[in-house]
Amino acid sequence: MSNFYSMVKQAKTSWENLQNQKKPVIYTGAASCGRAAGILPIIEELKDISKQIPIDIVEVGCIGPCYLEPIIGIQKKGTPTILYGNVQARQVKEIVENYLVKGNPQADKAIGVLGENGKEGIPSFWEHPMLKNQVRIVLRNCGIIDPTNIDHYLAMDGYLGLKNALAMSPDEVIKVVTDAGLRGRGGAGFPTGLKWKFTRMEKEPEKYIICNADEGDPGAFMNRSLIEGDPHAVLEGMVIGAYAIGAQKGYVYCRAEYPLAIERFEKAIADMKERGFLGEDILNNDFTFNIEIKKGAGAFVCGEETALIASVMGDRGMPRQKPPYPSQQGVWDKPTVINNVETLGTVPTILRMGKSWYSKFGTEQSKGTKTFSLVGKIKRPGLIEVPLGTSLREVVFNIGGGVAEEKNFKAIQVGGPSGGTIPSAFIDELLDYEELGKLGAIMGSGGIVVIDDETCVVDLSRYFLKFTEAESCGKCVPCRIGNKQLLILLEKITAGNGTIDDFELLEELAHTISEGSLCGLGKTAPNPVITTLTYFRDEYRAHVLDRKCPAKVCKDLFIYQVDEETCIGCEICRKMCPTKAVTGEKKQPHVIDISKCIKCDVCFTNCPAKAIRKIDRVEVETW
Repeated sequence: MSNFYSMVKQAKTSWENLQNQKKPVIYTGAASCGRAAGILPIIEELKDISKQIPIDIVEVGCIGPCYLEPIIGIQKKGTPTILYGNVQARQVKEIVENYLVKGNPQADKAIGVLGENGKEGIPSFWEHPMLKNQVRIVLRNCGIIDPTNIDHYLAMDGYLGLKNALAMSPDEVIKVVTDAGLRGRGGAGFPTGLKWKFTRMEKEPEKYIICNADEGDPGAFMNRSLIEGDPHAVLEGMVIGAYAIGAQKGYVYCRAEYPLAIERFEKAIADMKERGFLGEDILNNDFTFNIEIKKGAGAFVCGEETALIASVMGDRGMPRQKPPYPSQQGVWDKPTVINNVETLGTVPTILRMGKSWYSKFGTEQSKGTKTFSLVGKIKRPGLIEVPLGTSLREVVFNIGGGVAEEKNFKAIQVGGPSGGTIPSAFIDELLDYEELGKLGAIMGSGGIVVIDDETCVVDLSRYFLKFTEAESCGKCVPCRIGNKQLLILLEKITAGNGTIDDFELLEELAHTISEGSLCGLGKTAPNPVITTLTYFRDEYRAHVLDRKCPAKVCKDLFIYQVDEETCIGCEICRKMCPTKAVTGEKKQPHVIDISKCIKCDVCFTNCPAKAIRKIDRVEVETW
């Protein structure tokens, strides 16, 4: 263990020197979100600036507020890191010179200040409302450290959880995780300690552990961000889990569409082997464990355990009947534990800080914190982490800043395409497994989509069902045929061709699919339909009985029309229309030929006078 402590001491000294050196440090958010927003040209610009102004540049992961990317943080000796958002390459030199040369940090351009990590290792944020109201446990290092530098992770007490675990018996480790109340963060919320216990109890000596990094929900990016920002946390949790169940080998199953995440994993695994955290006699203990990365093709169904196992073994990713459960017969027919990225990323903190510390966060049945991707019609979209039991109101309005463009809050979709739509009346309900279940939703992997009153919930259900229907493996009849028929019904209704009998058929079919499908994909696919029928039946009735879409979203149910009194004849709509459906002279009211209009929304969105109206088609036909 002396080697471990010397590594930690050296890493902490190196980190402290970085924080206290005379040369300023500029941290750049270089995860996928930052790269998509343009951080790489900024880094190149900073490299040029460093030739005149002495600076160190450190690439870090995603700190959370995606809408503010690209983000950089500037730290001078003896001062906290000041964060700047929506930075453009052309602005970097001005920001750096003002702060580092002229001593002017331009507080009006800053988005917040990053404080020191507290005694419990939780980073503190000042000023920025999206960041300061979070409790970051699993994301504690994201946006703070260089994910490719193992010494940065060690400086943040990385691998201390593993050291503590190896000082216990495997059964003691399992008890700590069980008593902490950690539940699987992949969606079902099954107790992690119990899953480990079942696998350890199997007499077969050859066991496996799999990290499920096949994040498949549309709009979800929690797992990717954690891997890109702090891969060692996930891998350390994996090693602890392997020790607890008696596994000799593990697999990271990650979708190939996550190239940067895979790159981070590969670098971290190589560094772990070099430092003795992987391989034979880990940390001088009689414990051998190795990890292999398996790249998936991005099949949503491979989020289901048995389908994932089939894919790991090179077979087509299709679920099978349970039992036997993976803990009894998993990969290569050996006992196997499968844990989600976030679950494994949380384990080291529990072993480092203790079960009592961790269980003070959350609710009685849902302990700890949960990461969410907060997207949709929200002012501050991004990655967040809050204690389970936090109210929806806190997430949407305090952290998310409320509905974008001051529109009315209508509902949220929780749990991805297999989740449920919860109306605004339940805004004070809590985010935990049981409470969401009572409302007909699921936690899922943690996707939250905020919906305003310009969103049609019938069309939203059709969108999610179209995804799950396409992702069905087709093995069982209820899912393969049932979801297809459910989608046909929704398309019929959104086209204005639905009948009153379709209500009963929708509900009957949705419940049949849910009860009869083989795996979780089929069982939860009808959730968006079931919850919207429950809470927004009037909106379905409007589509069927009145042939109207109240939100003016379903294109077959409305037309565009120019308000002659409001139109200023600017010709913007005429010039931008891709089908030449708009005609009119300059400074004269324009006209839209509905026979040519393809409902692309270009005229409606770009009209400066707001003269384009959406008119219910049925009213025009009545005229």
